[in-house]
Amino acid sequence: MKRTFAVASGKGGAGKTTVAVGLALALADRGQSVRLLDCDVEEPNCHVQLGVSLTATEPATAPVPEVDTACCDGCGACAQACRFHSLAVVRKQVLVFPQLCHACGACLYACPQGAIREVPRRIGLVRQAEAESITLVDGLLDVGEAMASPLIRQVRQREAGTEVTILDGPPGTSCSLLAATGGADHVLLVAEATPFGLHDLALASEAVRLLGLPVSVVLNRCRGTAADAQAFLAERDLPLAGCLPEDRRVAECAARGGTPYREVPGFGAAMRDLLARLLGEAA
Repeated sequence: MKRTFAVASGKGGAGKTTVAVGLALALADRGQSVRLLDCDVEEPNCHVQLGVSLTATEPATAPVPEVDTACCDGCGACAQACRFHSLAVVRKQVLVFPQLCHACGACLYACPQGAIREVPRRIGLVRQAEAESITLVDGLLDVGEAMASPLIRQVRQREAGTEVTILDGPPGTSCSLLAATGGADHVLLVAEATPFGLHDLALASEAVRLLGLPVSVVLNRCRGTAADAQAFLAERDLPLAGCLPEDRRVAECAARGGTPYREVPGFGAAMRDLLARLLGEAA
């Protein structure tokens, strides 16, 4: 049975990518083929911890409206239909703002004259590499692009083909998070056991629950039992999947472009235990 696990966090720097890569390597150690999709398209970095170069690339595009001025009568129906204000009508002429377009197609269907068609516009790259039995796919958003969601959706089109897919989502609680986690079988939220970390965790969990997805939490950089953080999770009915102790070696390894799963004693075992719990193999 194919399963998709999304790893996300309410803030950057919580350890989300380190956990996502660790889970992928734990699956690879079992001899399973796995897809690791790096959906943090504004700053993809899973390839750094895997130690691979993403050499297979292809342009990613999104459809945007193009107006046939010979057919357009300037009625303004397209601008009224656009919820994102990517079209405006000034003196019977339609102005298109491509970087605001969400490629929803509403203007195309609203135009009574059939004067609008969609044309592709480059927004970034989709890249791929192989590492052990891991197929890594990521997206790299072009500089100046305002919206990541269209590129995230194109990265997620590469989910098929393996028994397990790990999604490394973007930090925060914007629409990019929803694009990266929607449809996953389980969302694993990584959070620091600090007041700021728990505040952002609460926001991320609320966003994910809007999608009706199962969710659990990994507390990272824990000191002791992290009793306050565990009480916080209990109050919000957030299951605890595991606690990762504070270990400076993990941060140092990741900072120099290493692989904590392979290089930091005990970290690989912690990832294998976490994987077992996610797969329902351990209580």
